[in-house]
Amino acid sequence: AEHHEDALAVREAEFSITRRVGASGIDILVSQTNLANSYHALGRMEQALQLERGVYYDSLRLLGEEDGDTIRSANNYASSLVDLQRFEEAKSLLRKTIPVARRVLGDDNILTLKMRWYYAGALYTDPGATLDDL
Repeated sequence: AEHHEDALAVREAEFSITRRVGASGIDILVSQTNLANSYHALGRMEQALQLERGVYYDSLRLLGEEDGDTIRSANNYASSLVDLQRFEEAKSLLRKTIPVARRVLGDDNILTLKMRWYYAGALYTDPGATLDDL
C-alpha cells in the first residue's frame, strides 16, 4: 500500500501544477482521473467519487456525450456510485449513458458491457429496486 501513498503524493502535485500552469482542459481531466484512481486504490472512495463526478461533467462540457473519454468517465463515476451503494444516482446516470455507449461504441464493446454490468449490479444490490427499474 505504500506505493499507492507515494503515487498519491505525485498525482496530487501533478494535478496542482497542471491547474496552476494553465494546461488544457483535456490535460487537467487526465490528471484529475489519475488522482481519482489513486484515491480509489487507497480506499478513499468519497474523494475519488468527487473527482470522478467532476471529470464526467467537465468531459460532457469539453468533449460532448458521444466522446469515448466522456463515456469512460461516466463508467468510472457509475462504478464508484455503485461501490458506495448510491444506487439511485448510479441507475439514473447509467440510464442516460448506456444508450449513448450502445449507439457510439456498439453493444459488444467492453465499456458498454461494463456499464450494463454496473447497472445490473445496482439493480441486484439495491433493496429498493423495483421492476420499473428494468
